[in-house]
Amino acid sequence: MRLLAVSSVDVDGVLLLLKIGFLGLLYLFIWRIVRTASKDLRLPQESFILAPQQAEAAGLRKRSSPPMGRLVVVKSPVLEVKSEYVLDSAGISIGRGSQNTVALDDDEFASASHARVEPRQDGVWLEDAGSTNGTYLNGVKLSRPRKLTPGDLVRVGETDFRFDR
Repeated sequence: MRLLAVSSVDVDGVLLLLKIGFLGLLYLFIWRIVRTASKDLRLPQESFILAPQQAEAAGLRKRSSPPMGRLVVVKSPVLEVKSEYVLDSAGISIGRGSQNTVALDDDEFASASHARVEPRQDGVWLEDAGSTNGTYLNGVKLSRPRKLTPGDLVRVGETDFRFDR
């Protein structure tokens, strides 16, 4: 019976030593994480925010893109004939509302937000913005966005535009 008591004490002692060893390793692991993190905090950090000139020098920012084309007024009861609207990266909105790039104030057949001409990577696209009377490209009513080519005629309300490069 004495042998059974001795082996029970030995097992409890071994388990206690294993618990202490495990806690020691756990504290060592946490100490290494804290030490590594504190080293990273002490090192000077580079800024990820670059000035526009630095971004251009590094080749990360494109210079302002050249105009993608222009809309020339061919016929209009509202706008002066031969007036031009240059397309840049922002695009052009056309309609009767004053918020549009090309405002057709007194054109009764134009909607408040009638059409949008938008430069994209693959060219310049024309899209109807849900107008009542529709937007026409070369005499055909738009049902989906269409890519413009030089010489195309765009009709918004009673105003005709020609797309040129």
